Amino acid sequence: MRNRILTTLCLVLLACTGCRHGQTLPETARMTPVDFSKVRIDDSFWAPRLERHHDVTMPVCIDQIENRTHRIANFANVPVKGEYRGIFFDDSDVYKALEGMACSLVNRPDSAIEAVCRDWIAKIAGAQQEDGYINTFYTIAVPGERWTDMDRHEMYCAGHLTEAAVAWFQATGERDLLDVAIRMAEHMMSVFGPGKRDWVPGHEEIELALVKLADLTGEKKYLDFALWLLEERGKGFGFYGGHPATEEQRRYYQDDVPVDRLRDISGHAVRAMYLYSAMADVNDRIG
Repeated sequence: MRNRILTTLCLVLLACTGCRHGQTLPETARMTPVDFSKVRIDDSFWAPRLERHHDVTMPVCIDQIENRTHRIANFANVPVKGEYRGIFFDDSDVYKALEGMACSLVNRPDSAIEAVCRDWIAKIAGAQQEDGYINTFYTIAVPGERWTDMDRHEMYCAGHLTEAAVAWFQATGERDLLDVAIRMAEHMMSVFGPGKRDWVPGHEEIELALVKLADLTGEKKYLDFALWLLEERGKGFGFYGGHPATEEQRRYYQDDVPVDRLRDISGHAVRAMYLYSAMADVNDRIG
């Protein structure tokens, strides 16, 4: 199994290196994402697992987020200037659960789950700042320290917000969360990009999420920003704890060489797969 996984990753690397300068994939190799809201699953293998996801997994996630941690409470605490409790990346777990619930609603409508989603979305929207920025850890716990540490998952959280927003819109047609995600994307693009600040996210995710946002909205600027973020890697722009990242840290973050020179698989496995997935998506759209 391990060898098959490594082989697959190597094929991804070979297909995706040179996002801008590599060969264009033939039309027969182009990928067409499947809109999950158009899919109905009714079989003997996946259907029971989706039922268990609805009956068991989602209630546990809701209980964890609402009652056993302060994840959703952190969002509610932003407008009232309450305290932050938890880890700096906790916002992402709320977004992941929202995405999972949105996907479930397509095959298993549930008014109670929809009500939870709408309650959370209202709290999320209420935590967004006037300039579009949203991250409860930075807003509550360390105001004034935005975008100073590549490891603090700001764009990672923004990526999961974006994926949740796309899923919610596809499942319901409601764009309240999508509007939040777009405002955050616009905020990031106002700070970073050609002629602006350089930046390398320590935990990839935003790159592939931006592709989904571009696909949904038809706005190429989000795809261009995803490409720019990919091409920022391996150029010494990463900062950890206020200092330039060390060589060991850069390898851990897949930031040691430019993406068009990647020849091996290194660093944090989850971050690497987010990166390679984004490389594949961007290469597929841009060629």
